[in-house]
Amino acid sequence: MRVGIYCGSKMGLKPIYVQKAEELGAYLARNGIDIVYGGSNQGLMGKIADAALANSGDVIGVMPDFLQWKEVIHERITELHYVKTLHERKAKIIELSDLLIALPGGAGTMDEFFDVVTLSQIGQHQKPVCLYNVNGYYQLLRLQLQYMVDEGFMHQEQLDYIHIVQKPEDLLKCIQKENE
Repeated sequence: MRVGIYCGSKMGLKPIYVQKAEELGAYLARNGIDIVYGGSNQGLMGKIADAALANSGDVIGVMPDFLQWKEVIHERITELHYVKTLHERKAKIIELSDLLIALPGGAGTMDEFFDVVTLSQIGQHQKPVCLYNVNGYYQLLRLQLQYMVDEGFMHQEQLDYIHIVQKPEDLLKCIQKENE
């Protein structure tokens, strides 16, 4: 089982974001679940990878060639795939993953999240999509998504497809539910 993780290349202002990223990385590794992510050692991306590696987990990175100078490549990850563009990075993460989850992050994380939601909506994949709602980070987004449904721009079924998880155990339950 592999989980594709989207998250910030920054730490965020509150220590809870780092704490929960590390907790998730360790939890997934202890449960034999591999991580697929952007390949960086910076921000929450680096923290989740470090935690998984420290708990004997496998971590697979996907890094666009042109970001090598901007993002520092995590040198201790299990496997690293180089791609040409951000679009290829997103596609490769989806390809290598069984489930996709967004932790707190910025515009890049939101781009990745909405890309996987849109691709599922048009039938390009059927992989579960989750938001890890650390410290209520995704509460306002959840309200916006509901508003999209209420205003007729999104189907309720599509919103129901997005799982909101509060702790690592919830993610594992989501994985187990999908495997039934």
